[in-house]
Amino acid sequence: MPHLARLLHLADSALPTGSFAYSYGLESSLTFGLVRTETEFRAYLYSFLQQAVGFELPFITSAAHLAEAELASLLTEYDAQLLTPALYQASLTQGKNWLKLLATFYPEAGLAELGRELAQRQLPAHFVPLFGLSLGKAGFAVADIQATYLHLTLRDQLSAAIRLGFIGPMAGHLLQHDFYEIFENLLDAADIRPYTEATRCTLLLDVAQILHDDIYSRLFQN
Repeated sequence: MPHLARLLHLADSALPTGSFAYSYGLESSLTFGLVRTETEFRAYLYSFLQQAVGFELPFITSAAHLAEAELASLLTEYDAQLLTPALYQASLTQGKNWLKLLATFYPEAGLAELGRELAQRQLPAHFVPLFGLSLGKAGFAVADIQATYLHLTLRDQLSAAIRLGFIGPMAGHLLQHDFYEIFENLLDAADIRPYTEATRCTLLLDVAQILHDDIYSRLFQN
């Protein structure tokens, strides 16, 4: 079993995975008044994590112990459900770079061969399913993969809020500390379904992401 330190390394924001500076709709939510107070921001974060548990985690969990024959179906299903063009392109770029990086860290997992297979079959190499698939092949436990993804999701949202000036660094990190208990409760209570039963539960988040391009001046790309 890989050591916890290796997983912490993969969760480091300095890891060069080719990620983009985007807020997943937070910037447009603040701009258009969907989030105005700290209480509303807490509700936003809770909804964001709920959607991650209901939509992303089924794909991550299924991919972590995926049978080879199911790969094309899982990737195309996820591809069909990404509705925001900017996030769609970012997901493909980050997925490709994530797989390339993990292949250098864990050559015994066969990830370089997987990347070539995806390119040959012209399958969409999205970040979320490849996150679960690569870490599963590298030997990490599914529960640790799930918790790490929620950590990344929470951290990135709070980092975006700090960069936007909505909250200060100390308040942001205190909120992150408080929300760890919430996402642990979400994981404990969640019935993680297979990817075929993944659901999107927060329509306003999708609307906010789509409206991002209408912001006059943007800090984030999308």
